[in-house]
Amino acid sequence: MSNDHPKVLLVEDEPAQREVLKYNLQSEGFDVVAAADGDEAILLVEEETPDIIVLDWMLPGISGIEICRRIKSKSHTRSIPVIMLSARAEEVDRVRGLETGADDYVVKPYSVLELMARVRSQLRRVRPASVGQRLEYEDIILDSETHRVTRSDNPLKLGPTEFRLLSTFMEKPGRVWSREQLLDRVWGRDIYVDSRTVDVHVGRLRKALCLHGGEDPVRTVRGAGYALG
Repeated sequence: MSNDHPKVLLVEDEPAQREVLKYNLQSEGFDVVAAADGDEAILLVEEETPDIIVLDWMLPGISGIEICRRIKSKSHTRSIPVIMLSARAEEVDRVRGLETGADDYVVKPYSVLELMARVRSQLRRVRPASVGQRLEYEDIILDSETHRVTRSDNPLKLGPTEFRLLSTFMEKPGRVWSREQLLDRVWGRDIYVDSRTVDVHVGRLRKALCLHGGEDPVRTVRGAGYALG
């Protein structure tokens, strides 16, 4: 299964609430992985590389605050948005949650519709193509809603894999993506794909981007992977 849909890690120890949130997130088109305690959450952050984390403060074992602190202290996970859920409504608690690194703080009881809007808002910042945003890089325009790509106003024909590759590159121009990271983002973890397959599809993407002229915008970083620009 490809990672067209953003992946949400939901960390909530109360079973009924976890199922309600999981159902609503899936209804919004998100892939959801769920954890019932802190230890499981930390494991899933490393295994699943979620795009966003919805995290309850009060958990058995490791608290949500401590999980957030650990996520934000590591270079490879600190950019993952964290939305903290808490029954603590006092300003001091909200400030503590945000100072620990949470990107948003939602007080219980909350509106599920409002929480979904907050999830989309955070994803718009880190994965704009996944929520229908139009991306632009130099003379390349990618419209994720209509699934169209143009370069210097020339329409480009891209296969679904090349489209996902390009949207990944265009969301973070200049970032170097390893083959393993691209495999996880573009192909997903549910099927086995050899890392050399990444090279084949990057080659196809380059050919399509340069079909009407122009320099190749995809840069090979020796021993590291690929980047746009």
